[in-house]
Amino acid sequence: MNGDNDALRTHWWLATLGRTVIWARMRVREAGTAEVFDSDGNTLTYDSEDSARAALMDAEFVALDGLDDDDAEVRGFVLDELVPPRAEDDERLRELMVQKLPSHH
Repeated sequence: MNGDNDALRTHWWLATLGRTVIWARMRVREAGTAEVFDSDGNTLTYDSEDSARAALMDAEFVALDGLDDDDAEVRGFVLDELVPPRAEDDERLRELMVQKLPSHH
């Protein structure tokens, strides 16, 4: 049992470098604490959603659910391309947390 059952909300965050997307998954627990699963396969625990958000923003990540078409375009993407990775477990997910997207041109 890995404690996923008490996850209240999952938010996806991303950072971009050229056509590479680096994902981070933030889970907010019922108790108000938050965990961030990063592209290195680490799970970082924060005392609140706000502190997790601040850490992600400091690392130049943006919330996927806060992006619109214009934001994506500024970063060189089409919003529909930005689909969070899915896997059966975190070990497999780690391998998908960095995505290289094909060039548009």
